[in-house]
Order: sequence, then structure tokens, then C-alpha cells
Amino acid sequence: MTPTATPLRVVLGEYDIGWHDPATSLDRASAVVSAAAASGARFVVLPEMCTTGFTMDAELAEPLTGESVARLSEIASRSGVWLLAGVATRDENHATSTATSTVRNSALMFTPAGELAAVYHKQRLFAYANEQRTYVSGERPVVVDVDGVRVSPFICYDLRFPELFRAVASDTDLMVVIASWPAARRAHWDALLRARAIENQCYVIGVNRTGVGDSIAYDGGSAAYDPWGIALDRSVTAAAADVTSVTVSAGEVERVRGAYPFLADRR
Repeated sequence: MTPTATPLRVVLGEYDIGWHDPATSLDRASAVVSAAAASGARFVVLPEMCTTGFTMDAELAEPLTGESVARLSEIASRSGVWLLAGVATRDENHATSTATSTVRNSALMFTPAGELAAVYHKQRLFAYANEQRTYVSGERPVVVDVDGVRVSPFICYDLRFPELFRAVASDTDLMVVIASWPAARRAHWDALLRARAIENQCYVIGVNRTGVGDSIAYDGGSAAYDPWGIALDRSVTAAAADVTSVTVSAGEVERVRGAYPFLADRR
């Protein structure tokens, strides 16, 4: 695919996720997406495990035909936007038995028609929180064409592993990290997001949650950087929910890489 110069407006949809409370979480997500659509955005990004919080309770994982996934699909189609959302998922073949199912920490990409366009599974599990005891790691990256912008989703702890991002750099204009990144380690979040943008010469957006989940404080800090590692200008719209958006362009990625062909020197 040849990148286009058409800009894409992206909303950084951070919010306070209801702990183990999908109904409350999805109502909050719906308000964010509705406000984003009203502001003219085409792509909305929600945090990691946006329906439950970052949980190790496999009972909360859902198949891709589950209620939360269906609700996210409806939210995307009702507003007519691309939607990236984090959900704990499990295999369709074991919809009623977590004991035998494969449970994953996933990022789901929905089209403006509400169709599930892609599923990315977190590749690096957070052993510090024993995430690997509940979830199975993903094995490959995903790239999705969102209105002419090539988007690669990643999840939280993935951010600490630059090789994951480098693997898709040539095929990506925008890398998106959805997260439940604790306030105590926010300095690392800020530094690593910027680093991924600089070293891959593409846009990088990180969307984090706010509030408290399982006694852990989250302070948001969602951020966006251009292919030169410079923070993007933000637009804030007051509506049913305040939303923050940035604009990205595949044409700008092409321009920067053409002027400074650093990626060609990889070994």
C-alpha cells in the first residue's frame, strides 16, 4: 500500500475504568466515543482491558462473541468511527470453561461499521504481576489500514521491548500502545513512547487509563509523538465527555523517512 497524505484525527480515549465492572466501563467508553465522533475524529483509542481493568481473573475474559465485544462493536458502528479497545479474551471453543481455554490480553480493532477488523494479542506478559500465569502471549504483530494510515497496536508492557516495534517499522505509520500503566512508573512511560517514535521514524500514541484499579493508582498521561519524537499539538473538545485528539499523516512519515533514511541502515 502506498501511504496517502490524508490526515487522520485520533482521539486519546483515557478514562477511569470500573474495576471488574464491564457495564460501568462500557458506559464510560461509550461517552468518550460519542464525544470523539461529535468532534470529527475518525479513530478512537481506548486503554488496555478497558472493560474490566488490568485483572488476573480469567473468569472475566470473554470470547469474541461475548457481550462486551458486541457492545464495543455497537459503540463503533453507532458513532461511525474506527475503534481500538483492550479486552481480556478467550477461545471461542471454550466459551464456558476458563479451565481449558486460552486466555489472552487483546487489542480489538473495529471498523466504522462495527466489524472486527483485527485482533492483536499482547506479546510480552508482565511477569512482575504474574500475568503469564493467567494469559498466553501473542506471537505476531498486526498492521491495520485505518483510512490510509498503517496502524500497529501494542499493549502496555510491550513498550519496554523495542524489538517488537522495530519488526513492523517499515510497514507502519502509527504505533499505538494501549495501557494500564501505573502512576509510579510514569517517567518510564513518557521516555519509552518518545524513544519508540524516534527510533522507528513514525507516529507513536500511548493511551493510558486513569483512576484506581485493584489499589493501584493510574494518572493517565496519554501522549502522542510525531516521527521526529516531538509531542503533537492536541485539540480538546468539551462535549458529553472531554476528549483529546491529535492529527497524524502517513505522508509526513514518508517525508521524514525519505529525508532521513535511518531505517535503511539497520543490520
